[in-house]
Amino acid sequence: MFGIIRPCRHRLGEELGRAWLAQLCGLCLSLRDDHGQSARIATNYDGLVVSALVEAQSTAPPTRRAAGPCPLRGMRRADVATGDSVRLAATVSLVLAAAKVRDHIDDGDGMAGAAGIRPAARRIAQRWARQGESSGVGLGFDTGVLLTAVDRQTAMELAAGPSTPLLEITEPTETATAAAFGYTAVVAGRPGNQQPLSEVGRMFGRIAHLLDAVEDLYDDVEHGKWNPLVITRTEAAEAQRLCTDALLGIELALKDVEFSDGRLIHKLLTHELRRSVQRTFGGRSHACATHRTTLNPVRPISRWDRRRGYPPPPPGGYYGPPQGYGPPPGYYGPPQRRRSSCLPFCEGMACCACCDCCDDCLCCGEGCCCADECCNDCC
Repeated sequence: MFGIIRPCRHRLGEELGRAWLAQLCGLCLSLRDDHGQSARIATNYDGLVVSALVEAQSTAPPTRRAAGPCPLRGMRRADVATGDSVRLAATVSLVLAAAKVRDHIDDGDGMAGAAGIRPAARRIAQRWARQGESSGVGLGFDTGVLLTAVDRQTAMELAAGPSTPLLEITEPTETATAAAFGYTAVVAGRPGNQQPLSEVGRMFGRIAHLLDAVEDLYDDVEHGKWNPLVITRTEAAEAQRLCTDALLGIELALKDVEFSDGRLIHKLLTHELRRSVQRTFGGRSHACATHRTTLNPVRPISRWDRRRGYPPPPPGGYYGPPQGYGPPPGYYGPPQRRRSSCLPFCEGMACCACCDCCDDCLCCGEGCCCADECCNDCC
C-alpha cells in the first residue's frame, strides 16, 4: 500500500476511522473480486479518496458487506464498501498502477525493472491496463484519459530541462487526477459537482507529484535517476509554496461541492493532506515538552554507512550528492521517519504515525489532537 494521505485512526475518530477503513478494504476486495488476487497490489491510500468522494456525494445510504478477518486489520472482521464507488476507485488504481509498473520497466529500476522479472511484469501491466479499461467501460469512464496523460508525462520528462516550468511537468498528473475526481460526480448523480471536483483533483495531483518528487529526491540523486526538482533546479521553498497554494485551492474548491456527508472528505483533503505536506517538508521543528524529541533531526550516520566509508553528513542534514548531479538548495535529507518496530499502517494493530499524530506538537504537548491511548501505545 502506498499514498501520500496516511491518516491515523486516533485523529479520525471512531466513526470516520471505520468509514475510512471500509473504503480501503472495499477497494482492496474489489480489486481481488474483479481482477484477481495479484491486482490487490494496486491498493493505495490515495485511490480510496475516489471511492469516498462518490459516497460523500450520494444521496443513497452507503452500501456495506461483511468481510472476513485480515492481517492488516489485526485479524478482525469489518464492514467494507461495495458498489460503483469502489469499482471506480479500483479502475483508477489499476490503470495507474499498470502505468507505474510500465514506467519502472522502461527505466530499469525497482523489482519490475530487474532483468529476470521484466517480462512477467510487462505482462501484468498489460493485463491490468486491459482489465482497467474493461471495467471503466462498464462505469462509462474513459480510462484513455489516464493512459494518455501517462504517455504525455513520459514524453515531457524526456524533453524537460532547467528552463522548463515545474508546473508544466506536473500537468499530466493533474489532468489524470482531475478526470478521476470529476467523474465521481457523474457516478454519484451530482453533475453540478464535476467542475469543482475536477479542480480539487488537479490540485491533488500537483501535490502528489511534488511530494513524491521530494521523497524520492535523495534516492534519485544517489542513483542518477530523473527527478523534476533536480532537472528544473526548483528550490525547496518554491516546491513547498506550490504545495501550500494547491492546498488552499482544494479548500476553496471544496466549498463549491455539494455533499451529503462530507466529513471524511474534508478530513482527508484538508487536514490529512496538509499534514502530508508538513511531514514531507519538515514544516514543524519544535520539541515535545514531554518526550524532548524533535521532528526531522539530522539523520545520524549508520554503522553500515561507516563500514562502507561514507563520511558523516554536514550540519543541517544535507547529504552530499554525486559529482555534477545534486538537489537544489533547501532540501535537507529525506523526510525523517521514526525508527521503531511500528507497522506502516494505522488501520490494523499499530498506529502508523506513532509520536507524530498531533497538529500542534510532536507527541502530546499543548493542543494535542490525538487520543491519550495513541501516546500511551506508541510512546
